[in-house]
Parts: sequence; C-alpha cells; structure tokens
Amino acid sequence: MKKILLSLWCSLALHAAPALADNFPYGQFSHEQLKMSNYAKDVTANALVLNEYGKTWISSNDGLPLIHEYHVKIKIFNAKGFKEGNVSIPIYKSDNNSFEEVREIEGITYYTDEQGNAQQTPLDAKKVITENTNKYWSHVKFAMPNLRNGCIIEYKYTLQSPYSLQFKDWDFQSEIPKLYSEYEARIPAYFNFKASLRGNLKLTKNVGEIDRECFNVRGNKCDCSKLVYAISDIPAFIEEDHMTAPKNFISAINFELNDYVDPYDGTKHVKTQTWADVDRSLKQSDEFGSQLKKTSLLKEKITPVIAGLTNDLAKAQAIYAFIQHSVKHNEFIGIYSDNGIRKMFDTHSGSVADINLGLVVALNAAGINAEAVLLSTRAHGLINKLYPVVSDFNYVIAKANIGDQTYLLDATDAMLPFGLLPEHCLNDQGRVMSLNKPSYWIDLTTVQKWSKTMLLDLTLQTSGKLTGTLTEISSGYEALRKRRGIKKFNSIEEYVEDRDEKLPKVKFLKSEIKNLDTLDKALMEVYNVELDYYDGVNGGRVAFNPFLFNNITENPFKLAERSYPVDWGAATDTRVILTLHLPQGYTVETPPTSLGMALPNQGGEFITEFAPRDDAFTFSHVIRLSKPIYYPEEYPYLKELFNKVIQAEKSDIILKKKS
Repeated sequence: MKKILLSLWCSLALHAAPALADNFPYGQFSHEQLKMSNYAKDVTANALVLNEYGKTWISSNDGLPLIHEYHVKIKIFNAKGFKEGNVSIPIYKSDNNSFEEVREIEGITYYTDEQGNAQQTPLDAKKVITENTNKYWSHVKFAMPNLRNGCIIEYKYTLQSPYSLQFKDWDFQSEIPKLYSEYEARIPAYFNFKASLRGNLKLTKNVGEIDRECFNVRGNKCDCSKLVYAISDIPAFIEEDHMTAPKNFISAINFELNDYVDPYDGTKHVKTQTWADVDRSLKQSDEFGSQLKKTSLLKEKITPVIAGLTNDLAKAQAIYAFIQHSVKHNEFIGIYSDNGIRKMFDTHSGSVADINLGLVVALNAAGINAEAVLLSTRAHGLINKLYPVVSDFNYVIAKANIGDQTYLLDATDAMLPFGLLPEHCLNDQGRVMSLNKPSYWIDLTTVQKWSKTMLLDLTLQTSGKLTGTLTEISSGYEALRKRRGIKKFNSIEEYVEDRDEKLPKVKFLKSEIKNLDTLDKALMEVYNVELDYYDGVNGGRVAFNPFLFNNITENPFKLAERSYPVDWGAATDTRVILTLHLPQGYTVETPPTSLGMALPNQGGEFITEFAPRDDAFTFSHVIRLSKPIYYPEEYPYLKELFNKVIQAEKSDIILKKKS
C-alpha cells in the first residue's frame, strides 16, 4: 500500500479562484455520450463514470455540521452495468439526537427511445427509502429509473453529519473506470488535518487557495483553505481472488485530524495521539478497561469449569470452550463492549468485544496471564502505523500466555479450535493491550494451514465404472471450512446427499465422518464410492484422467500484472494420492510425465509422481503454497504455477489391453 502525506498548509499552492473548478452542470448531456457503445481504453467496462465531483466543508452553523455534496454522471453500456443505478448511501447514528442525514436527492436517466430520440426520466422522490440496518447504521436507497443499454444516469445529493471532526475521505478509483474525478475540501483554519494520498495513481490536479474570513462562529472569524484534488483517466480497480480490503489499494485521499481550536471557547485540542495516550484512554474506558478489571465477577462462574484441572493449558482450553458454548455472538463487531460482560453472561448473547474481553477476564480470573489484542479485520483494511488511530481497529481477540507459548483466541465461533483465529482476523498485526504495561504490536500469523489430503483407492471395472474408497483428511482452516459446511445441514446424511447431488457421476454408497465435533483433531471423511466416468473398457484402450476431483478449470490469476499482494491468510497444502487397480489383462501404455515446478525462495511447488505396480499404479500430485502472502513481484510465478496445474489436469494416462 502506497501512501503519500500531503500537507494542507505548508505545500498549499496558491492560485486565483478560476483555477478551482466548480461542480459540473446538472441536467446536461451530449448526444456523443449517448451514442457511446464502449470505452476505448477499457472495452470490457460495463459502465463508465463520465464525471464525478465531491465537495466537503465544515459549516459555521450551530453544531458545526460537516456538509458533503456528491454529484456523478455515469454511462451504462450494458445490463451488467445496471447495478450502478442501484444507489445505497450509508448514514451513521450514535443515538436519536446525533445522526447523519441525506437531503436534496435528485436524479435523471437519459436514454434513446425506439425512434432514436433522446429522452429523460427524473428520479421520483417518493421512491427514495431509508432502511435501518442496525442500531448504528441506516442506508438511504434509491434505484435510477428506466435503465437500458446505452443510457446515462446522473444523480446528486447532500449529506449532513454532526461529526465534523471526521472529514470525508474520497475514493478516486472504483470497479468501473472514470474519465474524471474531482474532490474539493474546504477546511477552516481552526482545524488542522493531515491528508494522505493512497494508491498508485498520481494526481492530475492538486491546487488550492485561501478563502478569507470564510468561517464565522459567533463573531470569531478565520480563513479557510480550499483544496482541489483530481485525477483523469482512472482505470477500474480489478479485484482478484485472495486479497484483503480493496480500500487498502485503491487510489484515494484520506483525512485525519491532527488538532483543532474550539471556535466557541478558543481551547486547543490535540487529536493526534501517542500510544501512551491511547493506552490511557482505553484503560479508563467503561467499555474496555473497566470491563477488563472485572475478574472477581467471573471467579465464581469459572471455578466449576476448571475444577480438577492441574495445568494452565487445560484450564485455558476449558474456559475457552465454556464461553464458546455459553454465549452466542450477536453479529456486532467492535473493540468496545456493547452491553458489558455481566449482561453477556446473563443473556448468553454478546458482541465480539463482550465475548473476547470476557474471555480475557475469565482467563485472568483463573490465574492465566491474558491480554486483549486490537486488530483490523481483512475487510476493514490495514492499520495506519504512522500514528495511532483507534478507529482503524474494529475487532478484539484474546491473547493467552502459557509457559513460553502464546495463543491467540476468538471465542465468538463454536467451530473454532483453541488457538485458531478466524480467517478474517489474519491481517498483518494487532495491538496488545494490557492493564499493567504499555501496548505493543504482535504479528497475526498462524502456523495452521489450509491443509487437505485426499486418498483414493479405486478399481477400474470392465464396465467402465470406478469403485472403491475415498478418504478426505482436512485440518487447519480447511477443517474449519468443512465443519461449517457440514453443520449447515440437519444431519450428516443430508450433507452426503447434497454431495451426491452436486457430483452426478459419483455415487456415495456408504459414509463415515470422524472427529466432526472434536475440533483439535483432523476431520476425516471416509466414503465407499462408485464413479461412472467411462462407458466401458472393452475397446482395448482407455484414456484415463487421474485428476478426478476438485479440478482447477480456470486460473484465479488473470491480470497481466497485479499491484497488490495475493493474500491467502495462511499457507496451503493440498495433496491427492490415487491408487488405481486395473482390469485384468490391462497395463499402462503411456504413463504421465512426472512434473515439478517450484516458486522462487521456497514459496511453494506443484509436483506430480507416477509409480507403476503389478496390475495397478499410484499417481499423486501436490500443490503447496508455503507462504500466506505473495507480493506483486511474485505474481507472475504464482500465475504460471496455476497455468501448469491446469495444463497437467488435462493430461491422460493411456491404458491398453495386453495382447
């Protein structure tokens, strides 16, 4: 992730007012735009932003509200671009007296009718709705009318927020290309913000001017900086598999408050904090530090849980399992306790912070050294380590220190084994928070893998059917994925039936699943199977493909180059061992070529091996990705490895009847 800090004052280039372009006119279009059939610079684009403008300023009205105007015009080329006409605007609400609101919504759809005439349909204000998402968020939604291939949509709105200290960021890049995107920030001198440019694109406009005495609160006046940032010819940001939050990499301008002077009383407030400031604030917080001090509250609850256990690891595992199965996650995430630990245990329901802060307290109450760890989930984005920003964190887990081992724990999911973090927590580093020492960073890495072994012992019948056993052994994150999948069904029988339906050429005749609820052991699935892959073998020659299951038919990596890492979260290890017993009188005429491809720096490998036996052979292949993260310079090698896998999976072993 590339970030460039932009000073709002020191590097401010002063220009005459005409250098600062205003919002583009609303309600206008050109016939040339209507006639566009594609975008020459990206013919795969389903839609194209023709113009985009945003403006944010702090008003001098009562409460100093933050005002944000947004205006966009989008060309839609085909039906896949229609989703650009479904608009959802998130609005935050902390309580009934402090919430954001959206007003002045207008929209128009321009199109060509059947007679070739240009027409337009305005957005009906009655079709704008507000949906309550949860107690913190709502969404204002509307759908642009009369969408059709080749139309142009245009809409604008104004958002007013009481949170003036949280200046609006601006994303230049999105999943569709843009001809032009411009953002104007108007900031009174009372407020000192840091601005950072993120991503790989360079600004095509970065200008500003001083607006004299633009801000007046009860007679207290100050100048404002008017800053304009713009980028032209913006390519679409293409998301590929195995990445963290797109906002880590798209080109954008972000604002972070450094300090401000209260316009009402003249007092200065420094918002840029040190970690010592953050530590102090969290320790004093009723929703964080005060919760961590409630060890006496939980001693009575955990005493029977750890009764008879003599070592700390066994006690920690018992407490972890107790909270996992006693409290249900209510789907709220965050670093602050929502209802408090006491209420969590009383209601058997709680947020991430309720549950995992409760786990920390319970472990400490049992004499096991435990701390809280703040982190940002993969979807939330990377943490800015240049300076502390508490809002960068959106999740909290527990850290248990037992002997010389550290265990990172999340008790919100009953399917998680002790010591296995959910994949969404595997995101760079977390900040360890303790009541009795300064906070510090810890890597959120894991020794666990996406590990799967498939053992096939099959006999090729003269009818062409393959019969025998299929054994799947899953551990680490693969076992977690499998267990979650199985638990979605009412019974194991339903799960097996579903597999049977999804694989029409495979019949599961008998099944046994071991260790489904024993989370610290590998999950084992054993099936008697019948595969109907061939019409028969009486022709004397059979082209047999040994890649029978889970083939990779499409390379997940298609970009010519990728500017952001491939992030699997954890290393992967997939291996398949097939033993095939041949029909009587058959032998291998054309064995496969053993392959081997390794990634640089021991990053992984793809290997196939063939071993003939009397009236049988063993064929195995391994895909091992030894690293959780591969950086852009490693992308071509990773892409080529998957090309080799796909190519190998098309190769047949020729079986021939002995003469």
